[in-house]
Amino acid sequence: MTKPTKTEHLNSVSLFSGAGIGDLGFRAAGINFIAMCELEEDRSELSKINYKEVEHFNANIEQVADKLCNYVSNHLSTLNEELFLVTCTAPCQGMSKNGQGTLLNNIRKGARPKLDPRNRLILPALNIIEKLKPLWVVFENVIEMRNTVIEDENKKIRPILEIIKDSLSPIGYVGTAYDVEFADYGIPQRRQRLITVYTRDNEAIRRFSAGASLIPPQTHAKNPKGKLSRWVSVDKALADFPPLDGKSEHTAVYSGIPFHYVPVLDPKKYEWIQYTPLGKSAFDNQCVNPKCGFDGNPTHGASHDMDGINRAHKHTPLICQKCGSLLPRPFTEMDDGNKRIMSGYISAYKRMDGSLPAPTLTRNLSYPCSDQKVHSTQNRVLSLAEAMRLHTIDMYKYQWGPLNVTKAKGKKRMKIEHVSDTLIRLVIGESIPPRFLELLGQHIQEFSRLEIPISKNTPYISAPKMVQNALFD
Repeated sequence: MTKPTKTEHLNSVSLFSGAGIGDLGFRAAGINFIAMCELEEDRSELSKINYKEVEHFNANIEQVADKLCNYVSNHLSTLNEELFLVTCTAPCQGMSKNGQGTLLNNIRKGARPKLDPRNRLILPALNIIEKLKPLWVVFENVIEMRNTVIEDENKKIRPILEIIKDSLSPIGYVGTAYDVEFADYGIPQRRQRLITVYTRDNEAIRRFSAGASLIPPQTHAKNPKGKLSRWVSVDKALADFPPLDGKSEHTAVYSGIPFHYVPVLDPKKYEWIQYTPLGKSAFDNQCVNPKCGFDGNPTHGASHDMDGINRAHKHTPLICQKCGSLLPRPFTEMDDGNKRIMSGYISAYKRMDGSLPAPTLTRNLSYPCSDQKVHSTQNRVLSLAEAMRLHTIDMYKYQWGPLNVTKAKGKKRMKIEHVSDTLIRLVIGESIPPRFLELLGQHIQEFSRLEIPISKNTPYISAPKMVQNALFD
């Protein structure tokens, strides 16, 4: 096992690359992507815009595995270099929240669970890794990956992390999986992911065997001690954005900043949000009748039913118990004119706590009914520009269009000048904050003792330049 003949280029491959959001961090750390593979055409098109020098494989990984390996091998042979990194972000929608032990026990009893086929996409990725033999491998996925079992190539159901280890260990790799909270790295978002790192680099193996971590040290904490800094709050991260209001088209847009606009709220929803206190849900709003102001009305809640499913209560009151006024709580109007509490969990229509990092940004980040998506001080949801800030995208240069995509029916290419807000929300919700991957990229280089120094602990900067990277060419 030897190091690359040359390592100047730090050649790397990205599997399940999405729109290339997370890979911005690796690139900023000096890692050079030579190939990216992504099934979804719109994501792949965004990657092509932002990684013009890369060979893009817009197809199912199983169909292009051999072609990708041949291309990478030939490219490296021409340069007389080895592959530095393969990063793999396989689909996470099918990852199980159930206990792994329970699943395996049920399998032994003959109760075979229905397994999501998307989870098996890790298998062709492992085959690619075994053929290309990079110095480093990084898997990124949801925490639930620890509990996920899949059917391996021998039709045996096994834990996915066990399959990774058994595939890579025989060819010289060592590594492990880490539960990571991105807020612990100065990212103004509470988002947890499982980061699994393997290496076959001799020096890295020596240091890892001696107890060193394959991921960078934590720099921030909720309650910091020693040299750690405090978590970066959502209010601090968004302090320089001009205010918006979801009441009207006039107040919901700030034209001076790309993507700094929010949906106009339905008057009822605006009222629910208007009276929602910091860190609370509109389902818990109290009486706003100026002659009453009673604040002792029962609040919303949830409990587990007989099947163990956590369900929101359906009898949370809508009428003030003291004066009989309608409470500003989310409701649905029935055909007979009566009102009932809207179906929703205690985190729906909830205002963010501005003293903490933002909650996880999901695909539904523009909907107030989603999990904790109401702005901490203003009556609205986050703008896309603010979401880019909280996801650390605006620390890097990234273009959001134009796209060349295929019509669903006609199979003709069409040019879309302005990428949709929906697609932006999707790729943010699917991706990892690139700032963490920049720190990870620097860390693994330091582990390999390359001539690229690891950066100092730099706090998140709320810069006066407003999402300048979001402009279209």
